[in-house]
Amino acid sequence: MNDFVIDDLDKEIIKRLQLNARRSFQEIAKELNVSGGTIHVRVNKLKEMGIFKGAKIVLDYDSLGYTVVAFIGINLHNASDNKYVITKLKSMSEVLEIHYTTGSYGIFIKVAAKNTKDLHRFLVENLQSLSEIQSTETLISLDCPVDRDVQML
Repeated sequence: MNDFVIDDLDKEIIKRLQLNARRSFQEIAKELNVSGGTIHVRVNKLKEMGIFKGAKIVLDYDSLGYTVVAFIGINLHNASDNKYVITKLKSMSEVLEIHYTTGSYGIFIKVAAKNTKDLHRFLVENLQSLSEIQSTETLISLDCPVDRDVQML
């Protein structure tokens, strides 16, 4: 982390880009009564600080045919197998997120599947084929009423 400080202008820029990352710097500058160059410099500073890790499109899984989202808690036989299992999970296209956690599971993942049959195939063919995995628990998401990033104050 650099010695930069996030000020109120940076926070306002972040808020606006969180709502729509495709907005032009000129639009944001006009709203905030500063020059487009100022926005450009500030955004570059935020990138350099590591605050902005990139920009991405948010997909609607249902529209793409992925009707099942599930969370799977994974217990390993040995904690030392963590890196290996995470490497294997990264290669599985169904896996959207991987979290190394405390609590009931060593690893917690989020997966998307076209349907429950596809999820079952993933569990049997992919997860259960890893001998390092002792057990899993699958929770199917019925709805996601809140899906947001951290809000700038």
